[in-house]
Amino acid sequence: MVTNSYSKWGVRLGTLALWAVAGASVVFWGLRLSAPSASGVGPAVAPAPVVPDAQALARLLGAQPSVAGAAPVAPVASPASRFTLVGVLSGRSSGGGAALIAVDGKPAKPFRVGAAVDEGLVVQALGPRQAQLGGQVGGPATLTLDMPLKN
Repeated sequence: MVTNSYSKWGVRLGTLALWAVAGASVVFWGLRLSAPSASGVGPAVAPAPVVPDAQALARLLGAQPSVAGAAPVAPVASPASRFTLVGVLSGRSSGGGAALIAVDGKPAKPFRVGAAVDEGLVVQALGPRQAQLGGQVGGPATLTLDMPLKN
């Protein structure tokens, strides 16, 4: 005949010890995760927006720096001769972009689509080597500037 050599009390005490360890583990991790963190992590701050540098863009598109001792240029009667298109950065898929335009012989400045170039003239549209200026963005073009061909 086979007899059980294990005591019922040994199994019961072993089970009690395992449950006690499991309960202590749950209490430990519950307190650990619910406590406020000691690290001083502040709220997330959005980075400052990037402001494009107009002078750097002008140099990138090929504008020449102005000479300090240059004599001022007298205004010319024809409005087309007042503006010189130096460079174009057109956004083909977005319809946006920027034009590098020199006004009255001054150093060229970048103008985005919709920006006022002169009184009563805004950049309406940009194309390859071309910029259209008019009274308003949706209106008819009153002046078309073409880039000069390089020899």
